[in-house]
Amino acid sequence: MGANRYRVGVTYDLLIIGGGINGAAIAREASLNGLKVLLVDKGDLAGATSSASTKLIHGGLRYLEYYEFRLVAEALRERERLIHAAPHIIYPLQFVLPHENAVRPWWLVRLGLLLYDSLGGRMSLPRSRGLRQTDTRFTAPLKGSGKGFVYSDAWVDDSRLTVLNALDAAANGAEIAVRTALLSARRQGDGWHATLSDGRDVAARALVNAAGPWVHQMMGRLGVNAASGVRLIKGSHIVVPRLFEGDQAYILQQPDRRIVFAIPYEGEFTEIGTTDVPVDAPEDAVIDDAEIAYLCAAVNRHFVRQVTSADVRSTWSGVRPLYDDGASEAKAVTRDYVLELDSNGAPLLSVFGGKITTARHLAEEAVGKLARPMGIAARRVTRTRAFPGGDIADFADFLADVRARWPFLDGAQSCRMARAYGTMLGDLLAGVADAAAMGANFGHGFTEVEARWMHDREWARLPDDALHRRSKIGLHLSADERAAFEAWWARAFPQ
Repeated sequence: MGANRYRVGVTYDLLIIGGGINGAAIAREASLNGLKVLLVDKGDLAGATSSASTKLIHGGLRYLEYYEFRLVAEALRERERLIHAAPHIIYPLQFVLPHENAVRPWWLVRLGLLLYDSLGGRMSLPRSRGLRQTDTRFTAPLKGSGKGFVYSDAWVDDSRLTVLNALDAAANGAEIAVRTALLSARRQGDGWHATLSDGRDVAARALVNAAGPWVHQMMGRLGVNAASGVRLIKGSHIVVPRLFEGDQAYILQQPDRRIVFAIPYEGEFTEIGTTDVPVDAPEDAVIDDAEIAYLCAAVNRHFVRQVTSADVRSTWSGVRPLYDDGASEAKAVTRDYVLELDSNGAPLLSVFGGKITTARHLAEEAVGKLARPMGIAARRVTRTRAFPGGDIADFADFLADVRARWPFLDGAQSCRMARAYGTMLGDLLAGVADAAAMGANFGHGFTEVEARWMHDREWARLPDDALHRRSKIGLHLSADERAAFEAWWARAFPQ
């Protein structure tokens, strides 16, 4: 599944450019509709924006302020589907919204939360409520009077969700080619002829441009003018030592009317983000000192425990390719998506905007748009379909079974691996009877057998693919441990 070999001149129904969440979701939807699919990415799956999100499956509470009711309703419905489809990597998370330093009146926030509760229809997550005097575990980390609200959304491992889409696509016949760039493509007859960086020439009946922040650049390379515009907005996050006890998250109102999240991260840390900074190019996805200062100040307005730039242990930045709806401020640009179909010859579908939460719905709509020009009948095939490893009725029961079946996994290791792989863990640990059989331990329970799975089954090609996208183990390893793993990887998988 990981290392496919190809024949020159193979014809595909669909060639997808871009292995982010949208491209991978479209590959899944299309392959389940019986199409022969090839997905290519010049880097890694989720190698850019799709591994740099706030890591939430959410309706977008703040989008209500911009009257994005349809988007919020759609996202809330998708949140419900995804929680059930991937309960190993997606799970409910309570959010505390303090009303200290508020820039919106109490009644308006409460009205917004009531609307948020109702827009998506019947939901399994708890409804919002006000903070109570008994909510000391929520209010203890905060400055102020303890006034505010509690509501629910969900956490997601964004890069693993992208990989799971690709795994399901591959299981249904799609070919996934990472570290493979599209060099050129042109319409030829009733299809596309493309040249790839691995030396292949391939033909495809239709082409999908899911290049994310590079969507306009790709259209230029294909010789097509875009009718839709794109705004490149950088969002940055910082990671600091844990700011509070408990598994709740916080959503903090800022004087500029933006909101900043503070979310438990990898047990030992708190993730803080995000910013909204217009940039000129996708390559500008690097945090700057002003963003770090902004995020530290956002936390310090609300929390008893204060942070400075010296506390920052890690950062990530992604450039979001938002559909340009003419908004004057970055924070007001819509998070909705636009699918632009060019059927002047062989079909070309370009994806503008979108968010992690609505990628499945976007993919369903994308295949639907391609159906008529491709002469196919598209079916809705993923609405109730579990992701690989996600056929779990109750995660707590599943984790107990994992610990009984593989007692040599320690507590933290068993929980992390159960979360990452779900029911695929049985395949990963097939034939493994004890800790020694898992091979070298690179630190924090990350072993050789897991690293080989990432390479052989999940298309990891470089150490960072394994340490920072297929897992977050890199955050926990020392410099010496990372160097040792990189040396092992070079021996195990020589280029």
